[in-house]
Amino acid sequence: MTFSRTLLYAAAACAAFAPAALPSGTATWEMSSYNDFIKGRFTGISLSREGRLSLAPKVDTVFSSDQPVIWSAAETADGALYAATGHRGRVYRVSGGQTTLVWTAPEPEVFAIAADRSGAVYAGTSPDGKVYRIAGGKAAEYFDPKARYIWSLVAGPDGVLYVGTGDQGKVFRVTAAGKGELWYQTGQAHVTGLAVDPQNRLLAGTEPNGILYRITAKDKAFVLYDSSLPEIRAIVPMTDGTVYAAALGGSVARRAQSAAQAAQGAGAGGTSVTSSVTSITVEAQAAEIKPPDPGKQQASPLPAAAQPAATPFASVTDTTGIDKSALYRINPDNTVETLWSSKDENIYDVLALEKQILFSTDEDGRIYGLTPDRRVTLVTQTSEGETVRLLAGEHSVLAATGNQGRIYRLGEGPGAAGSYEAPVHDSGTASRWGSLMWRSDTPSGAALRFRTRSGNSAKPDRTWSDWSEPLTAASGSPIASPNARYIQWKADLTGAGGATPSLDSVTLAYLPQNSPPVVRSINVTTQAAPSLQAKAASAATASYSVTVTDSDASTAGTTTQTLNRAATQQITIVWVADDPDNDRLVYNLYFRGEDETQWKLLRSNLHENSITFDADVFADGKYFFRVIASDREANPPAYARDATLVSSPVIVDNTPPAVTMGASHRTGATAHVEWEAADGASALRRCEYSLDANGWVPVEAADGVIDSLREKFTLDLTALAPGEHLLVVRVADSAGNTATAKVLLK
Repeated sequence: MTFSRTLLYAAAACAAFAPAALPSGTATWEMSSYNDFIKGRFTGISLSREGRLSLAPKVDTVFSSDQPVIWSAAETADGALYAATGHRGRVYRVSGGQTTLVWTAPEPEVFAIAADRSGAVYAGTSPDGKVYRIAGGKAAEYFDPKARYIWSLVAGPDGVLYVGTGDQGKVFRVTAAGKGELWYQTGQAHVTGLAVDPQNRLLAGTEPNGILYRITAKDKAFVLYDSSLPEIRAIVPMTDGTVYAAALGGSVARRAQSAAQAAQGAGAGGTSVTSSVTSITVEAQAAEIKPPDPGKQQASPLPAAAQPAATPFASVTDTTGIDKSALYRINPDNTVETLWSSKDENIYDVLALEKQILFSTDEDGRIYGLTPDRRVTLVTQTSEGETVRLLAGEHSVLAATGNQGRIYRLGEGPGAAGSYEAPVHDSGTASRWGSLMWRSDTPSGAALRFRTRSGNSAKPDRTWSDWSEPLTAASGSPIASPNARYIQWKADLTGAGGATPSLDSVTLAYLPQNSPPVVRSINVTTQAAPSLQAKAASAATASYSVTVTDSDASTAGTTTQTLNRAATQQITIVWVADDPDNDRLVYNLYFRGEDETQWKLLRSNLHENSITFDADVFADGKYFFRVIASDREANPPAYARDATLVSSPVIVDNTPPAVTMGASHRTGATAHVEWEAADGASALRRCEYSLDANGWVPVEAADGVIDSLREKFTLDLTALAPGEHLLVVRVADSAGNTATAKVLLK
């Protein structure tokens, strides 16, 4: 049995759908690859590795239970299907279109079910459960492993039943009712998967170290693979000695928690359980847990006579360790290859068909296919929470699901119709929609129609527009959905005569609304002119000297040395601005005085966000600066946007204070001096005096605080030596301008 769908690789994460356009121009949202399409919603649609959508195999519902999940399923020799459910511990029989509730277990969960060649069905219950044998419509206790959980069952060709348990990770071999023995103790917490290979050797997958064992005899096993993922969930042995194994990030804890919840409050229709149940939390560990008797952990050689046929499945790059789940191939020579891995999906089951491998995941119950040429296809999506089991039926595949416990049948040919719903696209702002274009192959009689809808909430809800009328012009159909920030499209595919249309790419054009720029801050500072800063620093600390020679005494006069001001002041204005559309901005800078009404242009068409100029171009006073940012160079004039910000008031003060000496008098060794200081632009901040060119000594204002435009000062000096004394006072304003005055005390 084969499927005609082309298969594709599903491990890569979806790329973000960013507009591919220049800022503020027409943008496009294009979907043309697997990574683009995989995040959408599939209803009866397959997706190929090349990124092609087509109709999926026809899916029919075989069985729909009222249970939340079907944990396991098994098919008997007569074609009857048995389904084990949670959380009421029910086992159903599906045959000939009829569904029968066969048995309700005393425990709430039936995690495992298996059928032997005679047609008998075995069910393992949890928690603190037993193995029951169901035959002739009746169930009877078959074996009690005295284990907390029974995770897996498998019947060998010789009629022997193997039981995988937790939370002590034991495997039991049961030959008849009540007759079972401990076959192998793994040292792991749980035995999560069992299978018997064509050589009648038992394969056991475990958790939490993700170890796959091959058990050849009592207490004798060989580790086939030690996965970096916590749980080996599904095992498929092939006739040539190859083994396929699915590993995932650990689902035992979730199933155990389900059992605990069900046990604590069994609903109507289920048997009440009184035993105390606790949930298990399992974490992945790097180290392998050895069996209790390491001396018996010996390799089991491959049969020398067996010449395994080569399997056609090629491997892809092994990226386990950072992935959520993986599909492995263990070759007959015990080498291991990773065929598929995913960072987003948990793989639950594997089914080997004649020419491909199917596997199922928890991403909307998806079913993928892997072909010999290493192509992975999304075969179909059940749209359930997870597809937990896959079985090969006659001319079909059966899929059991969780979230809603159902069994679906996948047919050979494509369904009659299907639809694909693209993920929601965020254009970033309110946008004007253009046209929708696509590339497709539509056979005669088949149909491909598109619809769109839009809204301003991130998820479609009642505020979104209705789906539009069908769009049918592949070269460009105008989008009728209202202008908005978010948009979505849907494609409806209809087949004809067994042929399916296919869709390769879709491009949606739109014009985002031009968002205005934002000016976030303006900062105005003053400093010495760069060319004079070094001189200014030197002037503050340098010593000046005048050298007088003998010849100077004979001249009529001496030259007066002028000490120049250290540096002129400069104003630097820095602003921060940005544009949501990443448009290049151009700036105009304006100013006005406090008592002025009109703004004057200082600089225009600036692309830098700072400017420096001499402060003395302004007279003393209070000024405001305004920055206007514009995206006019990136947009047509009709769509250009501006933004404005005005600075806090800035005081420009280039004039030092005026110092007026007042009354002064000296009496012997004491002196009293008075003076006033005033500034026309900024408040005074500091006053100090120097006596006979000694160090500066601070002086307080007459009112105690130097904080006004005008201040009075008084100074009393004592212990003056006889003779003249030079008193110099220095006053500074808020801008750092200083003025001095002197008085000679006689």
